[in-house]
Amino acid sequence: MYKFPQRLKELMQETDISQNKLAHEIGVSQSQIARWLSNENKPTVDCLIMLSKYFKCSIDYLVGIVD
Repeated sequence: MYKFPQRLKELMQETDISQNKLAHEIGVSQSQIARWLSNENKPTVDCLIMLSKYFKCSIDYLVGIVD
């Protein structure tokens, strides 16, 4: 099961970061973050790498392979 939108939302809440701030930090648009959260779009591998570095977690965690 694809858990990325849920995991991203949880990580953003835990770190108290807004869509705008996260978008700025990883170099994407705020609307792109919104599309990921609503599962309209999936992130590229490059974006997953940036997110895993930013949140200090594995890509496997981000996409729901491991807990």
